[in-house]
Amino acid sequence: FTEKQLEVLAWPANSPDLNVIENLWAIVKRKIRDRKPTMLDQLKQNIATAWEAVSAETCDKLVKSMPRRLQAVIQAKGAATKY
Repeated sequence: FTEKQLEVLAWPANSPDLNVIENLWAIVKRKIRDRKPTMLDQLKQNIATAWEAVSAETCDKLVKSMPRRLQAVIQAKGAATKY
């Protein structure tokens, strides 16, 4: 990075993942957990169905939770939080 003159952000190794898409994937995984597809096409369909079932309201809540999540990380000095 130094050689390419790229600025690297200070990012603690134990910083929790604050990427909202990870939370969405967790929701999708919970929705398909009990399904047991035996073919790849079935798995793809289960994922697509679960993804489509995630409401805009759920997405909005996740996005609006970011200030609270960031504050929790700051207070924990980069350590794990409840998120």
